[in-house]
Amino acid sequence: MEYTKFNGIDKKVSKFFMGTFGMFEDNMEKHHSTLDAAYDLGITAIDTARAYDSEVTVGNWIESRGVRENIVLLSKGCHPADNVERVTPEAIDEDMKLTLAALKTDYLDIYLLHRDDLSKPVGPIVEKLNEHQAAGRIRIFGGSNWTHQRLEEANEYAYAHNLQPMSVSSPNFSLAEQVKNPFAPGCVTIAGNKNAEAQAWYTKNQMPVLAYSSLARGLFSGRITRELLAQDPEKIDQFCRIGYCYEENFVRLDRCKEIAEEKGCTIPQVAMAYVLDCPMNAFPIIGAANRSEIESSLGALKVKLTPQEVLYLELKADSSK
Repeated sequence: MEYTKFNGIDKKVSKFFMGTFGMFEDNMEKHHSTLDAAYDLGITAIDTARAYDSEVTVGNWIESRGVRENIVLLSKGCHPADNVERVTPEAIDEDMKLTLAALKTDYLDIYLLHRDDLSKPVGPIVEKLNEHQAAGRIRIFGGSNWTHQRLEEANEYAYAHNLQPMSVSSPNFSLAEQVKNPFAPGCVTIAGNKNAEAQAWYTKNQMPVLAYSSLARGLFSGRITRELLAQDPEKIDQFCRIGYCYEENFVRLDRCKEIAEEKGCTIPQVAMAYVLDCPMNAFPIIGAANRSEIESSLGALKVKLTPQEVLYLELKADSSK
């Protein structure tokens, strides 16, 4: 495992974050086994959210294993409810209280706003996050599904008012271009050639990018093909089908397979290596059901792509040589 440090967190942060979407309470023993495997393999960063209904599972695991001070714990709040936007100081207070109780902790290492609301001014939001940070409830904070322009606006406000800025972001990022938004309104992607401006901003600022759906909802799992899409599309994850199953991404998939065969690794490891090796300060969030799947993802750390291979995968070159 590779580790780094985030400003404001006095712990080592693993290059991978363990995602907990779907870790519901009704199968807690199985999910605890998966979290055990991730921790045993060196993953110190855990990603959860109020909207995932997994905080209780994660909180029970942390308490039963006694690992709170060894992990970097991230949760997200202010997700819309019943189609009502909730990015307000009041919702931050409400979700923070519920999150800390569910996770059985008195602080979060990282707190992210799960969505943005462009109709709301950033000032009161930044002030409220600073209030929770000053009270010791969070170490650092940022946005999930916030555009880089909005993050910049929030941080300009923070600097102008002697407040702490947003210092971490979690957009979608992968090798695949998100042709259509497969998720709820308000989700933000920085993947693909069309988002070069956002990628350049993150590269320049080196703000940590916690990349969700880094394997494009399974497009790069090695199981999805054009033939499967044509013959039995219902076997493909609906979010993958809506967002990523288009010819340009199948060409990227073909090229991943070609490079994987040359390097003696797997298709998902090549796609994950693309995220790991990008010039941004990127950290993939992985969703894995067992130890074997986690080990496969971590194998991407050993896969190094040449600049020409990157251009080939991005469809900017006709050859990987």
